[in-house]
Amino acid sequence: MTSVKNSGYRKNFSLIVLFLILISVLFILSLFLAYNFSKKFIENEFVSEKVKVLESSIKPYNDFFQNKLPEVSYYNGYLDSATTSRFVDTLLLQYPFVSQVNFYDAEVGSTPVTNGLNTGHFSFGPKYIYQFGSLVPADSVKIFSKSKPGKFSRGDDFMTLGFKLISYIETLDTTKAPNADELFSNFSIVRSNKITYLNIPRFEDLKVYKQMMRTKLKTSPVYQQDMLSFFLDPYKIKIINTKPKLYETIRIEPLTYDPLDTSSDYSTTEITLPGPFSDYKLYFSSANSFVDKAVFEYFLPIALIVLFFYAILVLIAFLIYRNLNINHRMFKLQYDFVNNLTHEFKTPVSVIKIAGNNIKSAASLTEREQQMYGRILDEEADKLNGLMNKLLAFTQIENKAIQLNQDEINIVDFIESTIESHQLKYPDFNFTYEVNGFTSFVTDPVLLGSLFDNLAENAYKYSPVSHKFLHVTAKLIKGKIVFRFTDRGIGIPAPEINNIFKKFYRIQNQYNQNGSVGLGLAFCKELVNFMKGEITVKSKVNQGTEFKIVLPYND
Repeated sequence: MTSVKNSGYRKNFSLIVLFLILISVLFILSLFLAYNFSKKFIENEFVSEKVKVLESSIKPYNDFFQNKLPEVSYYNGYLDSATTSRFVDTLLLQYPFVSQVNFYDAEVGSTPVTNGLNTGHFSFGPKYIYQFGSLVPADSVKIFSKSKPGKFSRGDDFMTLGFKLISYIETLDTTKAPNADELFSNFSIVRSNKITYLNIPRFEDLKVYKQMMRTKLKTSPVYQQDMLSFFLDPYKIKIINTKPKLYETIRIEPLTYDPLDTSSDYSTTEITLPGPFSDYKLYFSSANSFVDKAVFEYFLPIALIVLFFYAILVLIAFLIYRNLNINHRMFKLQYDFVNNLTHEFKTPVSVIKIAGNNIKSAASLTEREQQMYGRILDEEADKLNGLMNKLLAFTQIENKAIQLNQDEINIVDFIESTIESHQLKYPDFNFTYEVNGFTSFVTDPVLLGSLFDNLAENAYKYSPVSHKFLHVTAKLIKGKIVFRFTDRGIGIPAPEINNIFKKFYRIQNQYNQNGSVGLGLAFCKELVNFMKGEITVKSKVNQGTEFKIVLPYND
């Protein structure tokens, strides 16, 4: 039966080892896959997140293009140099990428102009041209005046947008109002590093412009138009790195920029700037070690989660192993207990049976034989009764099924009575005692007697023939009764000290060959605990053992 149990235990243990190997392989594989996933994810992020950087960086430009430019139309062509100067000052502070603004104070009329455009009875030309900017000298603000002869020198933007205006008016459908997007696209020009914008006239004015191109009006109306050219510097765009853990450096470079250093130590990507900045790009560069750090930071939480689940599985395997181990030890203890208990019962039962058979088979018995058989039967019955009482008492104490009696005892009389009973049983037992500090105390005499008997039996049993000795001291120390049981026996090995009070545990030595249930010291431990005391042990192999018991003192 034991071999079958051991075989099952070894099989279960092998399954646990196999389970640990399997989850360890899965753990390593999971970490490998998690790292590769993290690396792939960061590589994709490195390529895709540049769009968010671009969106954040050009957000001020989008605000300028969508909200600030249309403000020019609010003035309906009546901007002057002073108002424009203040407008530009605010603009330069709010949008640093605007480096200079040229202001064309223009008008539309039916009288032909020298510096401008003429088609039919429609004319479009500047009255004044101004330039504003932080680097523009104060004496160079006005660069053209209609009252002075000659052509203006910076008319490319004006002429280009003028042609666009004329083309738009010629194709204008006057039966329906144009939408905002149509007007905005036809009254602005986006070029490299420059946006030119003409304030949008009212729809009624556009109808008049169309009539002026076809026929001569009876009156000669004049309409004010304002045109502004915004010079943009892409290098003054503030780069907002929304992914500082991903991109080490971000620069604005020409679209044709090609780095000289193309080593594999760096990861790079790029994205073109929109609109007037389309000749430039955002250039992203990160050292591979920098990217690896981002990979590790992303991988670490995943690894910790995988490690957490791995630890749970290992813990489960450990708990299963521990339970198997405990069950195996419990089985062994129970098996040994049954064997030893059987042996303990078998010996007196065998003796009783032999004595009974001898009595039954004898024709007659002498008085001496009757006394001998009577003594044998009585002694063996006492052994059986003592063993049963010990098992019953142990169970009752362990389950708190009995009450602790409180009787006053004379300690000297109690110890001498114990000595007498054991010396009658073992004449070669040298039993001495010493009492200091008290003469009596209140306790349960039956339980204390069981405690003394068990420790005395152990002292006699586990001592060589020439060292059957036990010395008991009883002292009152700081309100506690301290008993010390000192023998000169074989001693207890240090590794076994922590096991001797365990139920059914037996130390393997020559003194246990004839059987021991393994309840004696466990019973003593339960007795002392039940009496609200403490028991400790000190021992040296081949020199002896001392048990120390501390009980409460009740006088």
